[in-house]
Amino acid sequence: MNIFNKAHDFQLGDLIVNQMAPDWVSWALEKLQARTAAEAMHDSKERCDAPKCHPDTRIAAQDDIYSWIIYGGGDSEPKKLKWITGPAGTGKTAVMGSIAERCKANGLLAASFFFSALSPSIDRRQKTAFVPTLAYQLAQHSREMKYAVADAIEQNPLVFEMNLFAQMETLVLQPLREVRARPENDPFRWPRVMLVDGLDECDVERHHRSEDRRRGAVRTKADDQLEILQVLYQATLDRLFPFRVIIASRPERVFREFFIPEAGQPPIAHILNLHEKYSADEDIALFLRVKFAEIQRRYHLSHSWCPRDAIPTLVRNASGQFIYAATVVRFITDSARVSGRPQTLLHLVLQMGPSDAASQLPFAHIDALYTHVLQSSPDPGLAVLWIWFIRRQAPRWASSCEVNQFLQTVDGEAEHLLGNLHSLVKIPPSDDFTTPYDLYHKSLLDFITDPDRSKQLCIDFEEAEEFILNRYLKACRRQGDVFPPVHQGRFTRFLVSFCVSSNTPHPTTWPLVSLDDIEWWARETFAFIRDQLRDDDAFIRDDRFGGDDASDRLLSARCNITYIFDDIHSNVSAELFYVPILKVTSKLTGSCDFH
Repeated sequence: MNIFNKAHDFQLGDLIVNQMAPDWVSWALEKLQARTAAEAMHDSKERCDAPKCHPDTRIAAQDDIYSWIIYGGGDSEPKKLKWITGPAGTGKTAVMGSIAERCKANGLLAASFFFSALSPSIDRRQKTAFVPTLAYQLAQHSREMKYAVADAIEQNPLVFEMNLFAQMETLVLQPLREVRARPENDPFRWPRVMLVDGLDECDVERHHRSEDRRRGAVRTKADDQLEILQVLYQATLDRLFPFRVIIASRPERVFREFFIPEAGQPPIAHILNLHEKYSADEDIALFLRVKFAEIQRRYHLSHSWCPRDAIPTLVRNASGQFIYAATVVRFITDSARVSGRPQTLLHLVLQMGPSDAASQLPFAHIDALYTHVLQSSPDPGLAVLWIWFIRRQAPRWASSCEVNQFLQTVDGEAEHLLGNLHSLVKIPPSDDFTTPYDLYHKSLLDFITDPDRSKQLCIDFEEAEEFILNRYLKACRRQGDVFPPVHQGRFTRFLVSFCVSSNTPHPTTWPLVSLDDIEWWARETFAFIRDQLRDDDAFIRDDRFGGDDASDRLLSARCNITYIFDDIHSNVSAELFYVPILKVTSKLTGSCDFH
């Protein structure tokens, strides 16, 4: 209804008109938001403690990258793609984080995605939410782009179930073409760059794994990483795609083969090797001077506490790896809280060194530091098993309290084992019942899984499986009993979640557990599955299951449960224990009951 119809001879004062988005736009954007990995954006809450360049460090590298974003590389055939690479610990993520903040402040950042193998969010560890997250950020830049993206979703609601090429075409390229083709489009008001960090940490999607098992094929994380590379490169070839794209990763084979051209072939991207082009020595020295000055002030030390040759020695040991310098600082700072003698700890670090045989290896000094810190645990081998479980076996949502309840054989064992490892592991306070453990850097996992580097500290996978199974059976014997009792429900969910993940212990030795304990496990497991199946959407998005496709998740859960109970049945006398039967319907939303 027009409220001004036939009105005349009147004036309007201050008039504010709020134009509400149509229902279909709101619906489409809500659908997009549900598929977005907010944790992967550069300024997300999860990344509040993410590494960034220390003030006045990496200036030349940052200026070089920023200049390329503004002006390009001066090529006769301009390239929109740039690869930033370097070994682990050279500060790639810190540089990308600083560039993201600088571009955001100057209106140049179109979108960002920071992959992380250590993230508790599955969407930061896999490709599932990659394109929707880019599209969501692009939609925030203008009303026209928001409506164009919403229209694309309204026209094709199943786009999120398509491959990355189709998603990029539907959610990004098609809306960009529509908006940029309009006469009123101003090309100079568009942001300039998309940033993708840590692509080498993107793991293969779980539903690929189960599909591959059924087909007998094996899809790897390198396949998913290559798919992302190809999608981004294809996008940059579109003449209406206005952004430069920067990808940061370690120099793994899939990236070398993609970016480094064969003889006679023109390059498809600019390549910046942080380790080779820029000497990080001056920046590492500056970082150490600043941090050592903070230690001096905190502990009221004299200026002579740090020997004159200490910083040059540490810079040489770092070999361009910022992670070495950062770990040294954390080691001195955290250990000094107990010993109170930073001078002694610094002297200890300066005396550390690799063996003569290992001294020429690229990670020699960081390996020596990792070895020393791990060996400071009362039981280094057991501490390594804990670290492995924390980052490779435990559900990503599990708090440190729940991990402790699962792994400890006696109360206080966690502090006993990990108390000296604060420079390597982020350890929440003992009264924190929600925060997970975390590692400061993925290179620690690389270290404990490489026998040439970690020697006797290298993880023994057979030993690790036996260790986890023993702890699992111990928890079953306790029937989920924890202290304080108020957290028993969370711990029980933590325990039974193994039955719908790849971490399910193989229960061939379960006859050693009492039948009452197995019966408790069966009851809790079915109750847990039944509760999850009541809400399909929650089941689909729940990180603890590690999958992405609804039907695949339910099928996997049912198959795993059936397999486990078949295995129990073969090892437990049917006369002594009646194995529950899983009732599986043919419908996706079918229920699980036992009787």
